[in-house]
Amino acid sequence: MIPVQIAQAQLINGQIISVGDGDTITIRSTSGQNITVRLACIDAPEMNQPGGKESAKRLSTILPKGTAIRVIPVDKDQYGRTVGVVFGSKNINLQLLQEGQAWVYEQYIGNCRTSAPQLRQAQTAAKQNRIGLWSQATPCPPWDFRRGQCVPGQQKKCEPSYPSVCLPPSPPDLNCGDISERRFPVFGSDPHGFDEDNDGVGCERLD
Repeated sequence: MIPVQIAQAQLINGQIISVGDGDTITIRSTSGQNITVRLACIDAPEMNQPGGKESAKRLSTILPKGTAIRVIPVDKDQYGRTVGVVFGSKNINLQLLQEGQAWVYEQYIGNCRTSAPQLRQAQTAAKQNRIGLWSQATPCPPWDFRRGQCVPGQQKKCEPSYPSVCLPPSPPDLNCGDISERRFPVFGSDPHGFDEDNDGVGCERLD
């Protein structure tokens, strides 16, 4: 079911033309317009990283060409793509997380405030059950891969000030917007300054 608050948004109805990767599709709207849609609040592996081709293949299986879908737009990205929640027979964004085909994209979770707890729960369950990408020994989030921080065969260095999460030491300096983690314990020197109010919790805001 589509929540009332988003059902009132401008709904796009259409059919699948193609799947670009694990979180991008192109549709033909009922008005005859071709629209590229980036699935909101999730981030699938890049095509050239482990799990990327599998994620794209799974999305193609879920949404084969000609499938009727609905898109609830929540944003436009820097490439001009429509960012939205995609519904086929169910919430596709959520389904990909349940199947371990994507990560919750915490940097943009503000676009999915109502469903954020459900999205995080789906990711946690997939991770606990080692489903999909979570079956990898050291799955690397796409945002780290894009920054060149996923080096095969090397252990990622973790800053000891953040014991519950693995965040790189400084330099370079990072801001909360550069990472997906939120509300984690902070001890010691806090080189990145994630704990702005010095209450022992880093990056407390969700957006």
